[in-house]
Amino acid sequence: MSKLTRILTATTAAMALGGAVLGTAAPASAASRDGVCDAGEFCYYFNSNQQGSVSDFTGSIPDYSTTQPTCYDFKGTGAGKGTCIKNSAASVWNRSGKTVRVYFNTGYAGSYQDFAAGAKGNLNATLKNQNASHQFGPSSSGSGGAMSYSLYSATGRITCGFDGYTSTSGRHEGIDIARGIGSNVHALVAGQVINVVRGATGRANLSTIAIYNSSLNKTVIYLHSAPVSSLAVGQQVRRGQVIATESWRGVSSSSSAHTHVEMRLGRQTRAAKSVGDPHLDNPNPTSFWNSQGYSIR
Repeated sequence: MSKLTRILTATTAAMALGGAVLGTAAPASAASRDGVCDAGEFCYYFNSNQQGSVSDFTGSIPDYSTTQPTCYDFKGTGAGKGTCIKNSAASVWNRSGKTVRVYFNTGYAGSYQDFAAGAKGNLNATLKNQNASHQFGPSSSGSGGAMSYSLYSATGRITCGFDGYTSTSGRHEGIDIARGIGSNVHALVAGQVINVVRGATGRANLSTIAIYNSSLNKTVIYLHSAPVSSLAVGQQVRRGQVIATESWRGVSSSSSAHTHVEMRLGRQTRAAKSVGDPHLDNPNPTSFWNSQGYSIR
């Protein structure tokens, strides 16, 4: 064998060996965002029962976006391919080694559904085609389930609970939640806007947003925060939609800014009287908020 032949033979063998190594260096389980539900991934399906196009993930996503080309979309073959996954998924397969929590709102907020490691399942009636974020390995209770978090899609705090007055005469008919002046306020329940009052800063003219949900026959009323300019009576509001910014309209500017959230039975355009009224017009709202997927914290 000539020297040149020996060199070519050795080079060919090295290339073949290198190709074999490269070919096994990236197993299917390491693939990401290729439209195939591989081991280690959490996958959405466009249709129920793990049918249709697939969108696969290896980590948490707080917001999927809703427009191409920036949204997370369905990449696999089948129905729904190319559709943005936000509010468009019907079932999942969790092939990761962690529990994955699917949320109704962006920012890991609102109602949620947990899928244990290895689980397949359909999204429940609240979340089917209403998915906006997911989280790998969430805490046991989940920040997204907290009412104070969901109102702002960020960390908030309850400053006064239902019937929680301690230094003011009267009975507190709602729940006061605060985060900071200018923070976006999100609708906790979908429905139709039936009253908007844009109060001035200070005690003059109590700022009010009343949203009526006919299927629940309940009205959720938000006080003090400033309604966004586009909000109008008759408008349909979706859960999680920004409806106001935190302010102190209708209370003394010496008071801390907050949003008063009140659940009322039936169709109501205004909040129940609190200050100076010794009676409770509203029932304790805990069971209602729990039924909507929120814990009062």
